[in-house]
Amino acid sequence: MKIDIWSDVACPFCYIGKRHLEAALAQFPHAKDVEVTWHSFELNPDAQKDYKEDHYTLLASKYGMTREAAVANSQRVSESGKAVGIDFKFDKLIHTNTFNAHRLIQLAAQHGKQDEIEERLFHAYFTEGKHIGETPVLEAIAREAGLDASEVLKGTDFTGEVRQDEAQAQQLGIRGVPFFVFDMKYAISGAQPVEAFHQTLEKVWSESHPSLVNVQGDADNTCSDGSCSI
Repeated sequence: MKIDIWSDVACPFCYIGKRHLEAALAQFPHAKDVEVTWHSFELNPDAQKDYKEDHYTLLASKYGMTREAAVANSQRVSESGKAVGIDFKFDKLIHTNTFNAHRLIQLAAQHGKQDEIEERLFHAYFTEGKHIGETPVLEAIAREAGLDASEVLKGTDFTGEVRQDEAQAQQLGIRGVPFFVFDMKYAISGAQPVEAFHQTLEKVWSESHPSLVNVQGDADNTCSDGSCSI
């Protein structure tokens, strides 16, 4: 089974959704036969690299709410994160453009370390308060996974792969993330409950691996273990 995920590392619900999928896979008996691929999706392609405003001010401005409402909304997201072991620290969060982070994820895919880098970027951005728009920060994250991203980040490598993912998202009608596609047949939009992921995993698996149905039978008319019931 293949699961394709469109996500942005600046999306808290993508981080929560990742945890929900992981929990569902932990309960799924065929998890070892599931291949997960992360795809690039920029929530704000025009985002600046550096902002003077903090998270709450930017959030309030974006959604036309008060700073107090932005703080309250962030606290609700934090509570959802705590339920799945994520320590969101919005007070420390540094907004930035995530394009180069996506290029790093594409590099990691070439080395079978995409999920590891995705997790590390989420943690760096939401918990550690690191500026993931800064090249040295991305290079350090790559080194932790045993990757050398210095040359990639200096140039334009993997730009095409990022754009291809985003073009595919448009073709599929994806307007928000996280967006999970199972065997290109079923989709889950958003950080839905673990049970929703588990039910979808079971459904997709059963459709691609149908079990035999014994419409009639009699134990007296079978042979097993090298002997027959005669």
